[in-house]
Amino acid sequence: MDIGIDLGTTNVIMTMGNKGIVLNEPSAIAYNRKKKEVVAVGEEADKMIGKVPPHIVTIRPLANGVISDEDMTQCMIREFIYKVIGHRPLRPQIVICVPSFITKVEYKAVIEAAHSAGARKVYLIEEPIAALMGAGVDIERANGNLIVDIGGGTTDVAVISLNGIVIARSIKVGGNKIDDSIVNYISSKYKVLIGEKMAETAKKKLTTVIEPKEEVNMLVKGRSLTSGMPVQFEISQIDIFNAILDDVSAIVELVKRVVEETPPELVSDIYENGILLTGGGAHLGGLDKLIAGELGVDCFAAKNPTFCVAKGTAKAFKHLNTLLDGFEYIAQH
Repeated sequence: MDIGIDLGTTNVIMTMGNKGIVLNEPSAIAYNRKKKEVVAVGEEADKMIGKVPPHIVTIRPLANGVISDEDMTQCMIREFIYKVIGHRPLRPQIVICVPSFITKVEYKAVIEAAHSAGARKVYLIEEPIAALMGAGVDIERANGNLIVDIGGGTTDVAVISLNGIVIARSIKVGGNKIDDSIVNYISSKYKVLIGEKMAETAKKKLTTVIEPKEEVNMLVKGRSLTSGMPVQFEISQIDIFNAILDDVSAIVELVKRVVEETPPELVSDIYENGILLTGGGAHLGGLDKLIAGELGVDCFAAKNPTFCVAKGTAKAFKHLNTLLDGFEYIAQH
């Protein structure tokens, strides 16, 4: 009964034993403050956001790659584990993937949540290690691999060789930040406020970071900031390109910085192996070509990049005795 958990800012993805992915739901929880009990988690809680009475709080307890509410994160993890295994007296081993550079307080909250759900053993693994393993790369070789994991809250860039992280850097730019940039751009240019879901749809349909076209467009709906009335209008690839330009540039600059700080012997490996993109952000149109052009190194997205981290947590059980940096066994106190 081995459970792997990708604790993402946007979604929690869980694997179990040989079953593969058994849960993929939004990182959201609804909590009744009067009764002091969880009302809903995941998809059901996500639908409640902004639509509940004051005594029920609906939140996303992870923001920008970090835990913003420890208690609610504990409750959410515990409820997701119960969803997968039921309330049976099982004591699973659990590998939880956490954002890079997590604080000691956040670290403790994650561990306690897993133990409170009945975990026998808890292991924590950092996102770059899990993502690379999930992408099918053999990390046991003395061979440098550069991975760019673009999640909902953060982008983690790391060079990994011989079971360990050689160098890693992270910025709080991910899918959510890109959505916010689209909302802000539309608000500034068109004086219309659109919702997060609309911004996300526009990102998926229109994003290209290379040669955007005015004639490729879509209809968006929102509220006029001048009249307060509902409006709909068209935006183009160029609008999205301009909206997310700073965010994409920050990701590219982070990749450059990591390469500049990497030992020469491993840089030669990176030129040979290429740069691997994982996470939901790997779907950004043309990002692989942009990075390849800027660094002069092949760049490509992993197969099913959104699920690489979750698959990596599942694979970690086969490497419990060999993984080094970015992986730790936490004994229950």
